[in-house]
Parts: sequence; structure tokens; C-alpha cells
Amino acid sequence: MAENNIWVLGGYQSDFARNLTREGKGFADLTGEVVDGVLAAAKISPADVGVLHVGNAFGELFADQAQLGAMPATARGSLWGVPAARHEAACASGSVAALAAMADLRAGNYDVALVVGVELEKTVPGGKGAQFMGTAAWAGHEGQEATFMWPYMFAAVADEYDRRFGLDDAYLRAISQKNLANAKRNPLAQTRGWEVPDLVANGGDDEVNPPVEGRLRRYDCSQMTDGGAGVVLVNDAYLRAHPGALPVARIAGWGHSTAGLGVSQKFARSSGDPYVFPHLKRAVDDALGRAGVELSSVSGLETHDCFSASEYVAIDHIGLTPPGESWRAIEDGTIEFGGRFPINPSGGLIGGGHPVGATGVRMLVDASQQVAGMAGDTQIDGAKRFATLNFGGSTTTTVSFVVEGVSDR
Repeated sequence: MAENNIWVLGGYQSDFARNLTREGKGFADLTGEVVDGVLAAAKISPADVGVLHVGNAFGELFADQAQLGAMPATARGSLWGVPAARHEAACASGSVAALAAMADLRAGNYDVALVVGVELEKTVPGGKGAQFMGTAAWAGHEGQEATFMWPYMFAAVADEYDRRFGLDDAYLRAISQKNLANAKRNPLAQTRGWEVPDLVANGGDDEVNPPVEGRLRRYDCSQMTDGGAGVVLVNDAYLRAHPGALPVARIAGWGHSTAGLGVSQKFARSSGDPYVFPHLKRAVDDALGRAGVELSSVSGLETHDCFSASEYVAIDHIGLTPPGESWRAIEDGTIEFGGRFPINPSGGLIGGGHPVGATGVRMLVDASQQVAGMAGDTQIDGAKRFATLNFGGSTTTTVSFVVEGVSDR
């Protein structure tokens, strides 16, 4: 195996069902918990950390707190003096923080990177929170008529699929039902204790599943979530110097693309392309290409189901079906927990929760635990390679990772 590998030494996720404001806690408490948890999982001390990268999208809005790169040192004095930076890329903030950490490690600037994603979203009423999150759209240029910006935007994505290929909303309901069912197995999922109606049978009922924006309804949407996740990444130099260290996974491939802010821009630019979001497909293809594998050798995917429509996008863009035919993988059970290619065994964002700046890091933690056989009741049998697909905005910033098990290191 070539040098310049990046290894996952350990990961941690907070309980996404919590409300930290009601607990009388804030960013320092959440960050401190994540730092302690991930360092314990990685079996390293704060003194081993060479650099810190923090993913956070909306700290200024939800908690009147900026400069969150300094929050780990604020919460834990043992990290005082460690170089740190905050990364913002809307819902892809955590993945972009991980990419920055990988770049530091591959350059040899440091041998150990601590990546932390944190977000507080339950500090304000839901309507105000939706308004805050809408600032990641192309503010003032589109969506002015929306009450809830992001459901509006992804209803527009579903409408674009319908215009190009046809789309039965029953498939969107099936995605939501699958992810909410998967979340029941996850002890850290936000909705694990929810009583969810039969969305396949009754998901079109306005009382059972009220409309939110356009064709999207309550259970098509992820929730406002407080939470954090962390991962310790190391390079080959660290493992040579610490032969007893036991990584849980290797990041075999990654892809990253950035498009313009407007969803209407994206539709116009892809009008002659078989894919609605060709830049998203390129990020996934880059991750698979860098890993040197085909999708057929990947065991499953943690993807960005901020809305059911966004998972519908993921299915065809990763190559699981031809363009516009994501419904096939839903209808035949391919993406179910026991299917050929499970998607979001954790419950994803709809079931698991979506603390925006932490989501990309959480996906990386879950994928690493899958290939290490450490995923508990959400474990996919025989998972040797797992992928993530995380995007911010209307696929404006897209990041994909492929992780592998390390039994043959």
C-alpha cells in the first residue's frame, strides 16, 4: 500500500436527541464532550494532537458565537496552543473540515488531526431556525416566496426530477419510512423513540403527514438537531512511530466539488446532461476513482437525506441506477437495511438527526464503524468498504469519502 495514507484512529458522536438549551448547556459543553469522547475512542491524549479542524455552519446565528475554531481550547485547556481553524460550507462543513485535516496530514505538517463538528439548533423556535438556515441559499435571488427555504428548494429538486423523468411521491415516502425505521436501531438517533405512521400507506394524508413546502411533507424533512461528532485522523508517519496504534479504518478515496449557490443555476447548466447535478456525480466518481474501486465493491452508503428528495438524488448519481431511475432501487429493496446496497443504516438525517456542522463528521464516524464491525445494531454484515455523500445547500458543496477496513494493514 502506497505511503501518504490517512487513517481513522477513532470517532465519537453525541446523542442527537438531546436539547442542550434545556439542559442549560452550550457550545463549550458540547465541544468538550466530543473532544473527550473522541480522544478516548482513539486512545490518545490531548498532547498528541497536532492540529484541530472544526466544522460549524451557523454558530453566529443560533448561539451568537463565532470563532469556533477556538472552542476546543476554550472547553479543554489541554488543547491550548494547538493550531485550529473553523470551516463553514453549510451542511458540508464537517466534511470540509475533514478534508482540511487530511491535507495537513498528507503534507506532513502534522501527524495527528482532531476533527470536530458541532451545531446548536434548538436555541430558537423552529421557524426562526429555518430562517437562519435559509442564509445558506442564494439569499435575495431565489426562494423569496418560500416560508421554509430548504424544503422549498428540495421540493423544486423533486419537481425537476418529475419534469425530466417522472417522479411518484410514494418513492419519497418510502425513503423516509426506511430511514425512520433504521433510526430505531441507533441508540444515538434523534427519532429513535418516535411513533411514526405508515408513510407508504398514509404518507399522502394531510393530517398524518402535513405539507411543508410544495410536494414535501413533514416526514420528508430532517429535524432541527443539537449535536456533535469527532474523529481523529493520523498519517503513516504516526503509525510508524506508534506501532501499537490500531486504526479502525482507512480513508481510501475522496471527492469534492463546489457549484454556484442557486438551484435554478444548477438546473440550467445541467439541462443537456443526463444527470440533474453532474458536479455531484463527479465528486462521487472522484472518491471511487481515488479509492481505485467500483461501486459494486462498496457495501453501503451514508448519504445526505436532509430531505427525502436529496436521497432520491443520491441513488442515481452514485451509479446505483441509471439517471432518473432511482425508484428502481427503492422498489426492489436494494437500499433497505438488509438489501444489496443499504443506504443510511444509521437512520441518516431524517431519522438520525442533522446538526449541520457535525453531519459530515458523523457520516465518517458511522462509515468507519461499519468497516470495523463496530456499528452495533446498525451493522451491515460483511461491510469492508463504505461510502459517504455529504452536501451543503442545493448540492452547492459536495464531499464524498470512501473508507476501507484495515484488517490487512
